[in-house]
Amino acid sequence: MNWKTKDNIVTAILVLPWIVVFTLFWFYPLVYAGYLSLCDYETLTSKTRFVGLDNYFRIFTDPIFLKAFVNTCIFVLGTVPVTISLSLILANFLNQKFVRFGNFFRTVFFLPSVTSIVVISLIFVNLYASEGYINSIFKLVGLWYPKLGWLQNETTALPAIMAMDIWMSIGYYTILFIASMQSIPKDYYEVADLFGTTEWQKFWRITFPSIRPMFLFVIVLNTIKSFQIFVEIYVMTKGGPLNATTTLVYLVYENAFVKIDEMGYASAMAFVIFFFLLGLSILQIRLLKIK
Repeated sequence: MNWKTKDNIVTAILVLPWIVVFTLFWFYPLVYAGYLSLCDYETLTSKTRFVGLDNYFRIFTDPIFLKAFVNTCIFVLGTVPVTISLSLILANFLNQKFVRFGNFFRTVFFLPSVTSIVVISLIFVNLYASEGYINSIFKLVGLWYPKLGWLQNETTALPAIMAMDIWMSIGYYTILFIASMQSIPKDYYEVADLFGTTEWQKFWRITFPSIRPMFLFVIVLNTIKSFQIFVEIYVMTKGGPLNATTTLVYLVYENAFVKIDEMGYASAMAFVIFFFLLGLSILQIRLLKIK
C-alpha cells in the first residue's frame, strides 16, 4: 500500500463522521420529504398513498396559502429595507472616531440578537396587550390605539410583529456592517480628505462600494430569515386573527404537525418555499452583479 492510498484512507476515515451525520440528518430527511410531497400521508397511521403532483397543484389554488404568501411578502418588504437601511446608518455612525463609548453601544444594540426569540416575543405580547404599556402611552398622549390590543386587531397584528422584528434584528446586521467597514484601508479616507471630500461623498464613493459584498450577504440573509419567520408568529398570534399573521413557514408547521393527514401537502409547500427562495437569492446576486 503506497503513501497516497494510505492518505486517502485516513482522509475518508476523518470525513466519515460528517458524512454519516449529513446523510442521516439532512440528505435522508430531504429525500424523504420530497417523496412525501408526492403522497397523501397520515401521521397517526403512517398510511401513504401516491398522488403525484396533486399536492403541488393544490398549493396554487389554496386561498390560505395565497394569504400566507401575501402576508410573508408584506413582512419581507416591510422589514428587510428598513432593517438594512437603519443598520447601515447606525454602523456608519458607530464607526466614526468621534463616537464615544462605541463598544458599549455596539454591545447594547447587539444584545437583542443574542436574546431568546421566545423571551422577546413574550415581552412584546405584554407590551402589545390591551392594557399594555404601548396602549397606555398612546392613550396618555391622545393617539389612536386598538382597544383589544395590537395583536388582536386584524389590521395592526402583522405590522406590530414587523416592528418587533426590525428592533430585534438591527443590532446583528449593524455589527456585520461595522466589521466590514473596519476592513477598509484608512488610506482611502486620508486621500479623500486631501481633496476636500464631504462625509456623504466618502460614504457613497468609498464606504459603500467597499462593503458591497457584505451588503449583498446581509440582503440575502435577511430576506431568507424574514421569509422563514415562525417563532414570533407561533408565540404571539398562532397565525391570527383571521389568518392576518399566518406566514408560509407557520402554515407548513400547521399542516405538518397540527393536522393529522396533511404531512404530504406540508412537504410540498416546504419545497415550493425552498425553490422560491433559491430563485430569489440568485436574482438578488445577479441584480447586484457580485459573483
